[in-house]
Amino acid sequence: MHFVEPFYNWRGYYIADEDPSSPFYGREYSEFAFSNTIYNFYIHPQWDEFGSPTLFLKVLYVDYDERYAIIELIGEWNDAIENDIMLLKRDVIDVLMESGINAFILIGENVLNFHHSDDCYYEEWFDDVEDGWIAMVNFHDHVIREFEHVGIDHYFVMGGELEEIEWRTYQPQHFYQKVAALVQKRIG
Repeated sequence: MHFVEPFYNWRGYYIADEDPSSPFYGREYSEFAFSNTIYNFYIHPQWDEFGSPTLFLKVLYVDYDERYAIIELIGEWNDAIENDIMLLKRDVIDVLMESGINAFILIGENVLNFHHSDDCYYEEWFDDVEDGWIAMVNFHDHVIREFEHVGIDHYFVMGGELEEIEWRTYQPQHFYQKVAALVQKRIG
């Protein structure tokens, strides 16, 4: 797992640790000291920890004018034991929302599995975005099925074409436009 790096080709457009409105502003990284683990497997030091021992992320891009954020995730999304959604909502999402962000793209191709608890924080997040949305891109089928099985999939726009986007080939603005168009088709 230590070879899986957060996507870095958009660093010319945005760097979370240099953004004063980012929850990771001022954070310093090492390219060589591996300290974070997911179940005793070291992960690349560029991933950001936000309180969960099993789920890490990287805020890849934020556009405050267009009011959206793109976040890449890695690990196990575990609400049952670690309450990952509470930590994600309180320590990352709420900070971004305070700066006006109301559309979120979560990239989940490195999310290995999901364990459910309840839907309170999902419902809160859904209500807080008001005229915005939360889209899940490239999550594994078994993770999507688990979201659907416990009924929290209705808080997100997910599945279908959102699972087939070659997002790394886009610039961040064009990726957002692609996802936003798919979201508008679904909710419009």
